[in-house]
Amino acid sequence: MGWRRCGRMRAMKDEYFMREAISLAHAAECLGEVPVGALVVRDGVIVGRGFNSPIGEHDPTAHAEIAALRDAARNLQNYRLPGCELFVTLEPCAMCAGAVLQARIARLIYGARDPKTGVHGSVVDLFAVERLNHHTEVVSGVLAAECGQLLSDFFAARRSRGGQ
Repeated sequence: MGWRRCGRMRAMKDEYFMREAISLAHAAECLGEVPVGALVVRDGVIVGRGFNSPIGEHDPTAHAEIAALRDAARNLQNYRLPGCELFVTLEPCAMCAGAVLQARIARLIYGARDPKTGVHGSVVDLFAVERLNHHTEVVSGVLAAECGQLLSDFFAARRSRGGQ
């Protein structure tokens, strides 16, 4: 019984923090960016936040995950983030997965799959490469429907405005 309760508590915690990441995704959307949000958590406390801003920042690396990792690294005063978890609304791309591995994130939790650029099995599975010197535990599909709907609605609205 104990392990089931523990697993259920972890799932509830994952959903709580994913809702916080969704809130950050809404912030990106308000700025006209693709709505992706991310946050870094250590010991149950949010230590880094980020959302997509490559358009506004004129920076192709300004993805939600990168922003959250940078924020956490500054707050913790360490370029390595061992023991930290990264919550993100969308399956990471290759750049962001590389940053996750370089930061030594212990656990990655994401919502929706990304069939075009996702590297946790959608296109390739970078996290399964055994030769890499760090391995991150990955949990997928947390609030996937909500995360996916946010993106679908954003792109549908964009198409209805003529691609703006």
